[in-house]
Amino acid sequence: MKILLAAVNAKYIHSNLAVYSLKAYAGDPAVEIGEYTINQQKDDILMDIYKRQPDILCLSCYIWNLDYIEEIVLEIGKLRPDMPIWLGGPEVSYDAKEVLRRLPCVKGVMKGEGEKTFKEICQIYRNESEKKEKNVDNSWKKSESVDNRLKNVTGITFRTEENEIIDKPWRPIMDLSEVPFVYDHIEDFEHKIIYYETSRGCPFSCSYCLSSVDKRLRFRDIELVKKELQFFLDHKVPQVKFVDRTFNCKHDHSIAIWKYIMEHDNGITNFHFEIAADILNEEELELLEQMRPGLVQLEIGVQSTNPKTIKEIHRVMDFEKVSKIVRRIQDKGNVHEHLDLIAGLPYEDVESFAHSFDDVYALKPEQLQLGFLKVLKGSFMQEHQEEYGIVHKAHPPYEVLYTKWISYEDVLRLKGIEEMVEVYYNSRQFTNTMEELEKEYDSAFTMYDRLASYYEDNGYNAVQHKRSARYEILLNYIRLHHKEKEDLFREVLTYDYYLRENAKSRPEFAGDYLVEKNVARAFYEKEEETHMYLPDYGKYDRNQMRKMTHLEYFKLADTYILFDYQNRNPLNQEARVCKVEIDKVRIK
Repeated sequence: MKILLAAVNAKYIHSNLAVYSLKAYAGDPAVEIGEYTINQQKDDILMDIYKRQPDILCLSCYIWNLDYIEEIVLEIGKLRPDMPIWLGGPEVSYDAKEVLRRLPCVKGVMKGEGEKTFKEICQIYRNESEKKEKNVDNSWKKSESVDNRLKNVTGITFRTEENEIIDKPWRPIMDLSEVPFVYDHIEDFEHKIIYYETSRGCPFSCSYCLSSVDKRLRFRDIELVKKELQFFLDHKVPQVKFVDRTFNCKHDHSIAIWKYIMEHDNGITNFHFEIAADILNEEELELLEQMRPGLVQLEIGVQSTNPKTIKEIHRVMDFEKVSKIVRRIQDKGNVHEHLDLIAGLPYEDVESFAHSFDDVYALKPEQLQLGFLKVLKGSFMQEHQEEYGIVHKAHPPYEVLYTKWISYEDVLRLKGIEEMVEVYYNSRQFTNTMEELEKEYDSAFTMYDRLASYYEDNGYNAVQHKRSARYEILLNYIRLHHKEKEDLFREVLTYDYYLRENAKSRPEFAGDYLVEKNVARAFYEKEEETHMYLPDYGKYDRNQMRKMTHLEYFKLADTYILFDYQNRNPLNQEARVCKVEIDKVRIK
């Protein structure tokens, strides 16, 4: 017998923790895992599943892949009508009956936590397979045996052979420490993000989030967690992404983990956490301040700074306190911060959202994610969508189209701003240019709004641009709206470009290379002797140093800047820079 656990991920670098946990807990050698992505052709996935010839197919369903999976299921059901198909995951758990009505080829849905449920289902089908092979009972009928036993399984909704839909209650929560560690064969996850879980549930009640539905907080045993963290550290895993919904909701738990990774830091592995900044205590803040630069990343959900909105979505968040804590962490300069906003929430019109945007932007996090409300099945927001006048897309990810407070035209406008933030802020390629450009506007929101309109007016949105082209477009925008400062912005753009890019060829927007050949030659000859500016380059000769660095003259500032690409900021990957006093360099 072969049971195929299939996952369709958003990207190749992603892995599906859920299916690996199911397989590990079941402990059944018949279980295989098939991982695919939504970027693959559906026919290719269909073909692979068919060639594997599973006896049972189970698929993990999420907001980003449900449509994709449903199409595959409908086709595989035609090819293998005899094969039981089971679905699981948050996108089918809350309307399981409707899923079965919509997909007649699906046998059942596993609701909520699936480890124990999946193990029981595997045992039922294995028993029937063995029974059939031995032909113990000549009157054996799969329908009678399987369906009768499925009626005793908690946490499922399934279809009988008579097409009756049986809806069983949800399964009680399990001890999280019972879930086996899934990464023993870490070589199978090379070039993939490692997702790791030390808690389930969430103490908060945010109306847009499914995590708020499950308040039954439970934690993995901390000694077990430490053992597993050491495994990641020993294998020098590049990044471990914690999927705990609010990592720091239990302070002794978060402190123990942060202390451990700091004390056992291998200098390579990075850990990503989703936290509530305003509940960080003094001990946690002091720990963060001691971390190696780049050891941890923090994702902080702000969502809105409108007090009425915050109250309406049942969110507990003190933005003033969040701001103070974010700035305190930034002062140390060792922790990457990622802040989130959501457009389309109740009582948030464009003016209100612009205010929220400017509030969060002013904190200058490494990343600012602008998302749009998704009306998730089973959430409070779905229950009250009529009250808020929320109209959303009919298919996943159920993204908002408009509300009482925001029109579809407004949504499209904010989509344009979102794109500009991704290109010109989150890329970290234009940091100094955007800081300088912001001075020309009343607010950051206005700046990105104007830039988005420029993109739309010139048809740039529908084009895939090379990295250098983004610089050219921005300079053209500046020429149009801030002509008098073109030379200044050209230099700042050039500075930003070389801050990240050790370019082999000079971009057109930067103009002519202004460092005279004899000056550059004299500088690197001097560095070969003294290593005044490049103390870590003792083993390299002048030609090697020149290839690994860049010397640029900025005319307006009358300054030479050296960009050192072997020493980059671990948070943003910017090159180390230093001013060079050329008059001290002996010119031959």
